[in-house]
Amino acid sequence: MQKLTNKEEEIMNILWKLERAFVKEVLNEFENGKPHYNTLSTIIRNLEEKGYVAHEAFGKTHRYYPIVTKEVYRKRFMNRAIDTYFNSSYKNVVSFFAKEEKISVDELKEIIKLIENKK
Repeated sequence: MQKLTNKEEEIMNILWKLERAFVKEVLNEFENGKPHYNTLSTIIRNLEEKGYVAHEAFGKTHRYYPIVTKEVYRKRFMNRAIDTYFNSSYKNVVSFFAKEEKISVDELKEIIKLIENKK
C-alpha cells in the first residue's frame, strides 16, 4: 500500500464519509482551498491506480468509492509512524504525548484500565 499525500488523505477522508461519490460531490465537500475540478479528478484517478479507490461507470461519468477502509489505513499509518518516529515503541508514543501535555493523567489511567481488562 503506497503512502498518500496530504491532499490524497483529505480526499480519502471525504470518500470515507460519503461512501460513494461523483467528483462533483467530492468537490462540494471542500470548504476552503477547493481544487479545480480537473485536478480533483486526476487525484481521484491516482488514488484508484494506487488501489485505494474503485469506480462504477454511469455512461461517461464515474462514481468513486473507497476499497481501503479507514480502519485499515489508520492501522497501517499508525504502525508506520510508530516504527519511524518512535523506534517501534508504544511506550515512546505515550511518553511523547505526556511530555507534550496532549494526554491527561485521567486518560492515562483509562488506558491502563483498558490494558488490565484485556488480560
